[in-house]
Amino acid sequence: MDKKPSPKKAPGFCSLRYGLALIMHFSNFTMITQRVSLSIAIIAMVNSSQPHGLSNASAEGPLADTLSNPSTSIKEFNTGASVYEWSPETQGIIFSSISYGIVVTLIPSGYLAGIFGAKQMLGAGLLISSLLTLFTPLAADFGVILVIVIRMIQGMAQGMAWTGQFTIWAKWAPPLERSKLTSIAGSGAAFGSFIILCVGGLISQALGWPFIFYVFGSIGCVCCLLWFTVIYDDPTHHPCISVREKEHIVASLAHQSSSPRRSIPIKAMARCLPLWAIFTGFFSHFWLCTIIITYLPTYISSVLHVNIRDSGVLSSLPFVAASSCTILGGQLADFLLSRNLLRLITVRKLFSSLGLLLPSLCAVALPFVASSYVTTIILLILIPGTSNLCDSGFIINTLDVAPRYASFLMGISRGFGLIAGIISSTATGFLISQDSVSGWRNVFFLSAAVNMFGMFFYITFGQAEIQDWAKEKTITRL
Repeated sequence: MDKKPSPKKAPGFCSLRYGLALIMHFSNFTMITQRVSLSIAIIAMVNSSQPHGLSNASAEGPLADTLSNPSTSIKEFNTGASVYEWSPETQGIIFSSISYGIVVTLIPSGYLAGIFGAKQMLGAGLLISSLLTLFTPLAADFGVILVIVIRMIQGMAQGMAWTGQFTIWAKWAPPLERSKLTSIAGSGAAFGSFIILCVGGLISQALGWPFIFYVFGSIGCVCCLLWFTVIYDDPTHHPCISVREKEHIVASLAHQSSSPRRSIPIKAMARCLPLWAIFTGFFSHFWLCTIIITYLPTYISSVLHVNIRDSGVLSSLPFVAASSCTILGGQLADFLLSRNLLRLITVRKLFSSLGLLLPSLCAVALPFVASSYVTTIILLILIPGTSNLCDSGFIINTLDVAPRYASFLMGISRGFGLIAGIISSTATGFLISQDSVSGWRNVFFLSAAVNMFGMFFYITFGQAEIQDWAKEKTITRL
C-alpha cells in the first residue's frame, strides 16, 4: 500500500530528525575512517623496502622514498615511529579480521537493538571502536596477534553500530522522507572514505602514522558525546522536539506497529521472496563495491601507471561522487513520492535498477578504454557514484516491508553483502594473478553478470508493502 503524506506539514531541514541524520552522517564518517585508517597507515608501518637489519628504523624511510623528498624536519620528527616486518599474508589477515568481526555481530545486534534500544547499541559500538582505534599503535608494539584481536573486536563494535541505525529510522523517519534521511546518514561513509584517502597520507607524513589513529579515534569520541546527548530512540520522548514535528512523525507512522516484539518469525522470513530479493540486491551491490574499494588504488597504479601520491588522490575522487549521488538520489526519490509521480514500489525498483545497471555498464566498458587516462578515471568515478543510487532502492526496502524487524533484517542483508565482498575480493586476487589484462576484464565482466542477476531478481520479486508476518497481530480476549 502506498504511503500518503501527513496532512500537517512539519519543518523540513531545520528539524530534529534532519539533525539526527547529520549526527548519524558524522557517526558513519567516523566509523569508515577508523576502519580504513590501517590501510593508509600500514604503508609506513610495514618495513617493506628496507633490509631486515634495519627493522628498527624510522617508518618515514620507505615512505619518504616513495613520496619523493619530504623535508628533513619531517623525517626527523618521525624517528620515533615503529616499523614492523609483517608479510603480505599477515597484512591480509589483519585487513580481513575487521570484516569477520562485523559478520559475527550483524544479526544479533540488529535483534538486540530492537529490544534494548538503538541509542545504547549504536553509541556503545561507536565508543568501543573509537577507543580501540586510539589503542591500535600501542597494540602494534605488543605484536600482530593483539592487532588482529583488536580489529576483530572493533569489527564487532562497528557491526553493532551499523545495524542499530535502522531501528532508529523505523521510529523517526516518515515514509515519504525515508530516502532523504537515510541517504544523508549513509553518505557519511562515502565522505569518510574520501577524507581518509586524501588526508591520511598527509597526516602520516607530517606527524607520523600513529597520529592517523589518534586523530580519527579522538573524532569518534567527540561524536559519541554528541550521540549520547542529542539522540533518543523515540521522538515522543525527546525533550527538545517541537510539538508540530512530533505530531507529524507520529501521524505518518500510525500504520506501523509500535509494540515490542518477543519473537522473530524466522520461517515466514525464509519463505518471503521480497526479502530474498533484498538479500540478492545486497549481494550484487556489495560484490562490485568491495572490488572498487579494495582494488581501486591497485588498478589505478597498474593500469594508469601513476605514483602513490596521485593514486591516493585519484582513489578518493569516486567517493565524492558516491556521497553526492547518495544524497541527490534520496532527494529525488522522496520528491517522486511526495508529488505522487510514482508509486513506492516503482521508486524502489527504479533506483535499484539504476544502481545495478549503470555501474555494470561502466565496469564492462573499462577494459576497452584502458588506453585513455581521462575516460578510465571518469568511469571509475561513475561506478561508485551510480552504484549508491541503490541507497534509495532495496537498501532501505526493509523499512517498507517489515519496519518492526528493520534492524534484524538489515543485519542479515549486510551479512549477505559481506559474504559477497569476501568472495569477490578472493576471486579478483586470483583472476588478476593469472594475467593482469585478461584478469581485470574477467573481473569486470563477472561483476556485471552478478549485478544483472541481482537487478532482475529484485525487479521480479521486490515489494514495498508491509508483509503479513511483520504486522502486529491483534488478540481478542473473551
